[in-house]
Amino acid sequence: MGGLAGKGMLAVFGAGALALAATGWMAAGTPEAQAKSKYEVDGKKSGYLYSTPETQAMQDDDFMNQGMLWVERGQKLWSQVEGAAGKSCQSCHGDVEKMRGAYTTYPKYDPKTKKLINIEQRINRCRTEQMKAKAWKWESDELLSMTTLIGYVSRDLPMNVKIDGPAKPFFEKGKAFYYQRRGQLDMACKHCHIDNPGKFIRADLLSEGRAGGAFPLYRLKWQKLGSMHRRFRGCNRQVRSEPYKAGSDEYVNVELYIKWRSNGLPVEVPAVRR
Repeated sequence: MGGLAGKGMLAVFGAGALALAATGWMAAGTPEAQAKSKYEVDGKKSGYLYSTPETQAMQDDDFMNQGMLWVERGQKLWSQVEGAAGKSCQSCHGDVEKMRGAYTTYPKYDPKTKKLINIEQRINRCRTEQMKAKAWKWESDELLSMTTLIGYVSRDLPMNVKIDGPAKPFFEKGKAFYYQRRGQLDMACKHCHIDNPGKFIRADLLSEGRAGGAFPLYRLKWQKLGSMHRRFRGCNRQVRSEPYKAGSDEYVNVELYIKWRSNGLPVEVPAVRR
């Protein structure tokens, strides 16, 4: 894959173990395997299928899934009146279940700013323009909770972002970002998630990176919920590259590219990963 540092990072730990991981650690044809077949669509595999049985079990059981704590916080925030306008999210949108499907379409082109807008940014625009309230900080419990709630009510629906029309140039920028080498390790996103899924990079089993329907997710390493942009920043640091700010144009563009790669796969929010 080019670059001595990049080559040294990747190691194969045996085809048998990798095949076991990539099929969800279970025998084909079992009820469990059939139930989880939704995580592979048209040859695309969710990161769920690269998780251990224990991590899968945490995601599958809402009583064990720590991410549900943020869903509960989001439910309280949905009807909470804030700002000079004296409104809540519920004031404009009604019951949160009416938002089912919204998550699957973001990021999308925004005519007002003439660039992409993602879910987090859309939530904060509602706060500042409709509620006349302060925007929530990125990675704050409030913004994570509301974003998770919006994702949760779309659970199991297929991702369906659009990349044509005015969104196309931003999609192309996101794709270019995904393929661009960066950092001291001279690696791009594609070196892990397109060239080497199913292999180990140190202790981590690489997935296909089709995480468009998973974030915000609860990561065991973090011991809390985090956004996709937090994961981008972590990946940039791992290849010894200066990360961009969460919410930057660069990250929103590559978010669209990743969610396009996830089109057809189900929303899993809040997913659980190692």
